[in-house]
Amino acid sequence: MERDQQFVEFVIKSIVNNPDAVVVARTVDELGVLLSVKVSPEDMGLLIGRAGSTAKAVRTLARIVGMRNNARVNLKIEEPEGSTRVKPESKTKDIEDVVGELNM
Repeated sequence: MERDQQFVEFVIKSIVNNPDAVVVARTVDELGVLLSVKVSPEDMGLLIGRAGSTAKAVRTLARIVGMRNNARVNLKIEEPEGSTRVKPESKTKDIEDVVGELNM
């Protein structure tokens, strides 16, 4: 197992509640190294974090480890099978709602 793969696996296993379900696959092509991460569906929220902040931090750390080894490293978080994405509720307001809030 390569250093970048070991590092990402260690970090993710430290974050999630079910570390035995973490799988990190490594592929190399002309664009660089791709680390594909799979976790249990219950741990997706922990891995992604609020507004993607945790996932962004792990990606940044993976790139730093890659730079130290002269490789371009990208991280892909694979969506668990059978999961459904929850669409955020619409936050649009009409003019009456805005005026009503201003007149409080």
